[in-house]
Amino acid sequence: MGPTGLSAALAGLGLNDHPRLLVGTETSDDAGVYLLTEDLALVNTVDFITPAVDDPYVFGQIAAANSLSDIWAMGGEPLTAMNLVMFPVKKLDLGVLREILRGAHDKVKEAGAVVVGGHSVEDEEPKFGLSVTGQVHPAKIWRNSTAQEGDALVLTKPLGSGVLLNATRGDQFSYARLLEEVIPALTTLNGPAKVLAQGFEIHGATDVTGFGILGHGLEMAAGTGLTLVFEHRRLPFFSGALEMYQKGVTTRSNKDNRKLLDHKLKLHKSLTEAQTELLFDPQTSGGLLFALPQAQAATLVTALKAAGLAWADQVGHFQPGPVGIEVI
Repeated sequence: MGPTGLSAALAGLGLNDHPRLLVGTETSDDAGVYLLTEDLALVNTVDFITPAVDDPYVFGQIAAANSLSDIWAMGGEPLTAMNLVMFPVKKLDLGVLREILRGAHDKVKEAGAVVVGGHSVEDEEPKFGLSVTGQVHPAKIWRNSTAQEGDALVLTKPLGSGVLLNATRGDQFSYARLLEEVIPALTTLNGPAKVLAQGFEIHGATDVTGFGILGHGLEMAAGTGLTLVFEHRRLPFFSGALEMYQKGVTTRSNKDNRKLLDHKLKLHKSLTEAQTELLFDPQTSGGLLFALPQAQAATLVTALKAAGLAWADQVGHFQPGPVGIEVI
C-alpha cells in the first residue's frame, strides 16, 4: 500500500470501519490485519512486479521475497501464498512460467509457508507476485506509524537496486556484477531479520520498496508526527548505483518519489544531483526499517551482521519537529 492514486480512489468508502480490522488503509501500512481471536490475527498482503531480471527462476525468487516481506514488516509470519500470474502465453514458452513459479515456490518454502494455488491471466508483459496470508499476535503488531521520539532507525539491506536493474536492462551495468552484488540481497528473505528484531523493543517498522528510503521514511514520520533524520554517511548503497546516476541513468519512479517529498525534505548536507537522486531510488525486495530505542540499536545491528546481514546499519533517528525528512 502507499500514497498513490489508488489511495485517493479508496477515500471515503469506509473501508476501515469494521470492528475486527486492526490495520487498514489509513496509514499506508504494509499489510492489513484482521482480528480472529484475542491472541490471533490474520495479516493480508498482495504484490506483483514486472521482471526484474531475465532469468525466470531468479525473477520468481525476487518477486516472492518482495511479496512475503510485507508480512514480516508487520511483525507476522507467513502461512499461505497464492500465485498471481500475468503471462503472454502466445509469445513465451510455458517453460519460462514454470521457472518463475519454481523460483517463487522455493522462496515460499524457505519462508516456512506453502503455496495453495493462484490465478493467471494472459497479458502482453509478464508480471508475477503473491497474495500472502500470515498470522500475528494482536499485541505484537508492528506498524509504520508508531515510532517514538528519540528512536533510532536500523536498515537491513542496501539501497540503489532500482537504478541498477534499469542499467542492466540497458546494458550499462554488467549482469555479472548484478548477480554478484545485488541479486543476493534481493533474494534474501526478511524473515530472519524480523525474528532477530523480535528480541528487541521494536516501536515501528516498514519495508523499503517502491517509494524509496525517503518515501517510506516519510510514511513513518507522518504516522508519528515527528521529523525523521537520516545520516547520509551511514546509508548503505549498492556498489555502482551512484555511478549509474552520474551517467544519467534513472528510473520511472524517481520523479514521482521526489514529488512525495515536496516541501517535506531538508538537505543539510551538500549532495550532488546524482547523490540526491539515489535517495529517491525505488527498491525491489528492499530491507526492513526498524524504529527502536537508541540504546538498543547498536546491539541489533551487531546481531543482524552476525546472522549474515552484513549490510545492516543504524541510519537515522526521530526527533521533535514538523512532519518531514532531514538528511544530515
